[in-house]
Amino acid sequence: MGRIVVGVDGSESSIKALHWAVRQAELTGDFVEAVNSWEYPATSWASMMPGLPEDFDPQALATVSLNEALEEALGAEGAAAISKIVVIGNPTQALLERAKGASLLVVGARGRSGFAATLLGSVSLHVTQHAPCPVTVVRA
Repeated sequence: MGRIVVGVDGSESSIKALHWAVRQAELTGDFVEAVNSWEYPATSWASMMPGLPEDFDPQALATVSLNEALEEALGAEGAAAISKIVVIGNPTQALLERAKGASLLVVGARGRSGFAATLLGSVSLHVTQHAPCPVTVVRA
């Protein structure tokens, strides 16, 4: 049994990628690993932000975000069957790292940022060029 890694950032595109990955796993017998990553804002942005509360925990917020996206997309039972990974770092690097040894890496064509008119987002474009396994880009 193999592993299908799917990037989930809560965007519509990533939810479609998640559904595709789950269907593929049903066909192949692989298990699905949903990956969400987070980064601290760039230093120049941080100086513009008001002070963050002492209990600010971006790891916990990213975990909650991933869990909510999975439950919304798959329901509580379906979400429970998915391996959930939340890591600190650039989304592209996080997905490439998790894809090592995977059967397949699945991403949406567009995430939460970027220009809507482009064919691929920066993450999907980069992982298709550098992934250590086959990649599927799910379009709307």
